[in-house]
Amino acid sequence: MQDSQYTVEDLLQLMAQLRNPDGGCPWDLKQSFATIVPSTIEEAYEVAEAIEAEDFEHLNEELGDLLFQVIFYAQLGKEEGHFDFSRIVDTLVRKLLRRHPHVFPSGDLHGALDGETCTDAIDEAQVKQNWEAIKAAERGAKGEAGALDGVARGLPALTRAAKLQKRASRVGFDWPSIGGVLDKIEEEIAELREAVEAGSLEQAREELGDLIFSCVNAARHLKVDPESALRDCNRKFERRFNGVEAELIRQGRRPADASLEELDKLWDRVKSGEGG
Repeated sequence: MQDSQYTVEDLLQLMAQLRNPDGGCPWDLKQSFATIVPSTIEEAYEVAEAIEAEDFEHLNEELGDLLFQVIFYAQLGKEEGHFDFSRIVDTLVRKLLRRHPHVFPSGDLHGALDGETCTDAIDEAQVKQNWEAIKAAERGAKGEAGALDGVARGLPALTRAAKLQKRASRVGFDWPSIGGVLDKIEEEIAELREAVEAGSLEQAREELGDLIFSCVNAARHLKVDPESALRDCNRKFERRFNGVEAELIRQGRRPADASLEELDKLWDRVKSGEGG
């Protein structure tokens, strides 16, 4: 039994052994970049859930699971000759040095560690402005000239909508206040009603997308993360429905045995008990 803590080097060695054709893990050996993407996304959400619950012991474990995803990709990259873990780290450090000139004016990590820091005062707004300018320059170097270029298509739809809107806002394409956004939401609701009444499923689908997109815009103007807001709403719905279900179980019944009117009354009772 080892008394000292394991290190990143130990984790890299473990990963290499899992992928070793001679004695490795059959499941790990079958994986590819594409097949572990769903696990990566799931682990990221589990990290977010632990943070929102302030479950820091669990967060410790979930961060390890997320780190393992990076280690897995690094091993695959090494095997295929694309990159390895050390190159991932080097690329990240160089990017962060480049994006923080207010902390590393010479662009050198060790210069800052030796006491060389920027003497010009800078506030958070300037940091954000500089950060976006540097990122824009990086996108330009990659040939991404459009305002919306570089917004990952693999992001959750709500998150991507917010990022697209934020990018458009930077070039002046935005409502000056949330009032215009709320008016737009009402307009989209009316158009959705028209599509539903006309019996046009395809049109209704499109109008529903427009409505959700407008709601994301409202969240952005309120400085609310739409993904987090919807996760909170999901948890609230789950909690309240579980309350309805628990009450019916006490009566020896199931939700399917109750009428919609009864379910609504129970829902209102649970909601009232929560004070909202």
